[in-house]
Amino acid sequence: MISLIHLTKRYDRLTAVDDVSLEIPAGEIFGFLGPNGAGKTTTIKMMAGILQPTDGTIIIDGKDLAEDPVGAKQVTGFIPDRGFLYEKLTGVECLQFVASLYSMDKGRMEARIKELVALFEMDEWAGDLIESYSHGMKQRIVMSAALIHEPKVIVVDEPMVGLDPKGGRLVKGLFRSLANTGVSIFMSTHTLAMAEEVCDRIGIIHEGCLIAVGTASELRQKAGAEERNFEAVFLKLTEDPQGVETG
Repeated sequence: MISLIHLTKRYDRLTAVDDVSLEIPAGEIFGFLGPNGAGKTTTIKMMAGILQPTDGTIIIDGKDLAEDPVGAKQVTGFIPDRGFLYEKLTGVECLQFVASLYSMDKGRMEARIKELVALFEMDEWAGDLIESYSHGMKQRIVMSAALIHEPKVIVVDEPMVGLDPKGGRLVKGLFRSLANTGVSIFMSTHTLAMAEEVCDRIGIIHEGCLIAVGTASELRQKAGAEERNFEAVFLKLTEDPQGVETG
């Protein structure tokens, strides 16, 4: 469903993402971890079509993002860590606007907005102006906007930013439910506990290079830390990446 093939992004002498290759099948929740400045957000922005790779290819649901950007984006939902919203619109008006970008017919649009308002428990305030929302409320609208066209792929950067524990639990359950229907989810996060709990596989990027990929159990074995908590595994792999094999 998602293929990253020798994906590279350079800025003059700095290589932010260095020859990253990954395959994420349908129905997988893939966690993307790394220290600050490791290349996570750069990778996410290339997958969302915001940044153009220096080299390499991104295939989403069989569509080459460089050759067919509209087709690839039509099947992708992007959830940034800090989404931009038109604050003089209400939440419902914002979702209507996004739905129109995907040329959704009125009946499907109205039904989908009703579903999302109920799912994210926004009934009491979805008709209010976005400028009155808390950060957590805005994040629920951003997620709803990314899901309104029922994408086959979701690319998400720090999904828990601004959400309270109840909202976080809702999102974790939602991601698992979507994955069970065949949706692929590529999720960058600093929340190690969430990655371990929710993700089917995890990739760790360090200084632009993908240094390890596997289940949480497999990463423990790579780190030689089978009985240690996942934070210790992450620190071991990123502090001493030499000799760690990906795959």
